Amino acid sequence: MNRGNRLFVASCLALIVTAMSFAIRADIMGELGQHFSLTHEQVGWVAGTAFWGFTLAMIFGGPLCDTLGMGRLVTVAFVGHVVGVLVTIFAQGFWTLFLGTLAIGLANGLVEAACNPLVTALFPDKKVEKLNQFHVWFPGGIVIGGLAAYFLAMGNMGWQVKMAVMLIPTLAYGVMFFGQKFPQTERVEAGVSTGDMYKAVLAPIFLVMVFCMLLTASTELGPNQWIPSILTTSAGVSGILVLVWINGLMAVGREFAGPIVHRISPVVLLLISSFFAAVGLLSLSFAQGGLMTFAAATVFAVGVCYFWPTMLGVVAERVPKSGALGLAIMGGAGMMSVSWILPIMGRIYDAQIKAALPLGATPEMMPQDIMAQATAEGGAATLRYVVILPLTLCLIFGAMYLRDRMKGGYKAEKI
Repeated sequence: MNRGNRLFVASCLALIVTAMSFAIRADIMGELGQHFSLTHEQVGWVAGTAFWGFTLAMIFGGPLCDTLGMGRLVTVAFVGHVVGVLVTIFAQGFWTLFLGTLAIGLANGLVEAACNPLVTALFPDKKVEKLNQFHVWFPGGIVIGGLAAYFLAMGNMGWQVKMAVMLIPTLAYGVMFFGQKFPQTERVEAGVSTGDMYKAVLAPIFLVMVFCMLLTASTELGPNQWIPSILTTSAGVSGILVLVWINGLMAVGREFAGPIVHRISPVVLLLISSFFAAVGLLSLSFAQGGLMTFAAATVFAVGVCYFWPTMLGVVAERVPKSGALGLAIMGGAGMMSVSWILPIMGRIYDAQIKAALPLGATPEMMPQDIMAQATAEGGAATLRYVVILPLTLCLIFGAMYLRDRMKGGYKAEKI
């Protein structure tokens, strides 16, 4: 295996660890709430910590990518993954869970901060395609983590064992990255100055893409984190298997993104994705039973499949002078938005459960069957609130498409 392929495979393994942390955390959110006596909002804050930890790492790691080098960033990511998993396994309550999740989030952010510019440096002429193939392993890792969590649960294994599974691919990517020479970023290789890089991230098209990243990431990752908890009660199916199904479809879609990207412009792809995401979320909120739920989940998967890598690819092609900083800001903005949406969804979930109960009743005084029905109704209503995000994206990407068409179509900028 040559150096470029080894670095690409190691990057994919590191992204698998990142994704497994999302899947396993999504699976154990209800278990953590019960074990440590946490409210849905507190569980949302713990889960959300991973996202704003990710954001901090992206914001600070992106500019450092050119100076410290990608190799040093992935080394710190490796340490963060190991420490974060161990602290979570031995957590004693809300704050230790918070700190362990933060360490994992920081490590996840450093993986993105280093590996996105690494992929664009290794494949400068196929950025959107290769970023989609790299990001196959985010949904792919969620499938791996979700199935591991499902089968471990069948074996009556606790949440600590599920977390420990993450150490296997962590050690694998650490070994593959060890001793390798990393290339310079594309921006440095092309001789673009640091000043020009900072000017590029103030361009109107870049700022619009950052705003859209807040919405696309929240649409994809906010519901994904709550789906196992919500659908198990509202639709009467295994929520973690629905999450595995969604992300399995996403992995297949991203693997074969090349022909799609070559046939239609990335902006049109994002517009179509937004529409399907809205329809999928709305359908999931009304789904009952396995067939309807998996059909709705399929539509949602088609919608969110191309969001993250295509957003990065558009910035890499339309604002290439933004370099590693631009990709870091995009990834950081996306994860920051999810750190907001998770506790907001948790708060809405709590409020909708309360609204579904008889006036003046509290959860403690209600029979189990009535409480289960209220929880199911509250979860479904929570998903409907999120539909406003992809609907807003339809308007923005529609306007971008019309603007591109007036100027002769989508064009990638070369440096």
